[in-house]
Amino acid sequence: MGERDGRGWLEQQRQAVRAHADADARQRAAEQAEAAELVAWFVAEAVRRGLPATRLTARGYDGRGGYRTRLTGWYIDRAGTRAVDVAGRFHLLTVAGGLRARLLGVDPQPSAPPLVVGAGGRDGESIPLRTLLTRRLDDGPGGRGSTTASPAPRR
Repeated sequence: MGERDGRGWLEQQRQAVRAHADADARQRAAEQAEAAELVAWFVAEAVRRGLPATRLTARGYDGRGGYRTRLTGWYIDRAGTRAVDVAGRFHLLTVAGGLRARLLGVDPQPSAPPLVVGAGGRDGESIPLRTLLTRRLDDGPGGRGSTTASPAPRR
C-alpha cells in the first residue's frame, strides 16, 4: 500500500468515526427529548391528580445519611434516589455528603432523564422511565386502577 493509499484509508476511517459519533449524538438527543417529554407529562399529571409534592432529601454515595435540599417534588423510585422536581427537572439524589453537606444541605443539579432507568448498571435492574413514572402516579392519591388518568405520551 502506497503512502497515498494509506492517507486515503486513514481519512475514510476518520470520516466513518465522525459519522458514527454524530449518529450517536443525534440518538442521545432524541432519547433525551422523549424522556423530557415524559417528565413534563408526569409533573402535569401529578398536579392534576393532586399528588402532593414533598421536600426532597439526598443520600450519600455510601447510602447512609440524608441531606437536606431546597428541592420540592416527587420521588419516583422506592429507594428515594431519583426524583422529579415541581419545575419538571429530573434529579439523581446521591451526593458526596460530609460535614459541610450535613450542616448546610446540598444542591443536587438536574440531569438529563434516561429513557431506561438503571440501564448499564451492575445489578442488571433496569426499568423504562415511562413505567417508573406511571407506577409513581398510580401509588398516589389517584389510586391504583384509576380510569381518569391520561396516558403517558408515546412517540
